[in-house]
Amino acid sequence: MKVVCLPGDGIGAEVTAAAQDVLAVLAPDLELEDHLFGGAAILATGTPCPDETRDACLAADAVLLGAVGLPQFDAADVRPEQGLIALRKALDVYANLRPSRQGPVDLMVVRELVGGLYYGPKGTRDDGTVFDTLEYHPSQVERIAHRAFAFARSRRRRVTSVDKANVLETSRMWRQVVTEVAAQYPDVELEHVLVDAAAMQLVTAPERFDVILTENTFGDILSDEASAVTGGLGLAASASLGDEGPGIFEPVHGSAPDIAGRGVANPAAMLRSAALMLEHGLGRPDEARRLDAAVDRALERAPTPDLDGTATTTDAVAAVLAELDR
Repeated sequence: MKVVCLPGDGIGAEVTAAAQDVLAVLAPDLELEDHLFGGAAILATGTPCPDETRDACLAADAVLLGAVGLPQFDAADVRPEQGLIALRKALDVYANLRPSRQGPVDLMVVRELVGGLYYGPKGTRDDGTVFDTLEYHPSQVERIAHRAFAFARSRRRRVTSVDKANVLETSRMWRQVVTEVAAQYPDVELEHVLVDAAAMQLVTAPERFDVILTENTFGDILSDEASAVTGGLGLAASASLGDEGPGIFEPVHGSAPDIAGRGVANPAAMLRSAALMLEHGLGRPDEARRLDAAVDRALERAPTPDLDGTATTTDAVAAVLAELDR
């Protein structure tokens, strides 16, 4: 099986190297292949997602992405994040899974990833008005809803659909379609919650959630909030899946240029993303469980500075490898 690795920018290269070291021990039969992406690709080729990289991803069994973003491109016309949005669209990875767990909290955000505000028409009018358009087709809502209900069946059988139906037409359609899909899953409980109420409940009672289903922008924000509640972005993994072709597996954190090159980046989110890749992308659940368990135990032994510890990235990887050896 071939895995295309996109180290990207900042600490992305460091955590990708960490994942490659661990996968070399856990799954030595995997073929790992690096390609340019993000800011590094802009600097080398002028575009954040070169055709060669896109084609390699399309031909792979899975894509493992470090992080993208460099400060010098924040206000540029060509930005690293544009490559990520384009790659998600090219692979049609519409279902973004973002698990968050700590103590009594064990929830999964299922976020629609290739529609909504980030992909709708946008532009500037002659009078200086700037606009971004939020739009969805019912078929886009239907397929992500099916994903959420299917995942709920393997968990605690409860779906919370998050929208803003008291204001937005897209949310009213979203709520209607999700309700129709729910009728096909009578064994799964459905509730509808407005996004502002969901944000508050994530802070005050996160343990009440099982599967949170929501659109692209709300999911982007709520999944980061859920990660903060359960230990921070350094622990948060994600999987982006389609119906066919390779998925994209990446930590939720950014490129963190402020700590890049210092050797203190927490590799846990990337390693957990690699575990999601093994389970959902490559069909190797036993190895995924071994890696998840090793990361959990290693975090107790060798916490990095973001977890109030002193372990370096190298120390953390060594701890994970030691746990796998045990």
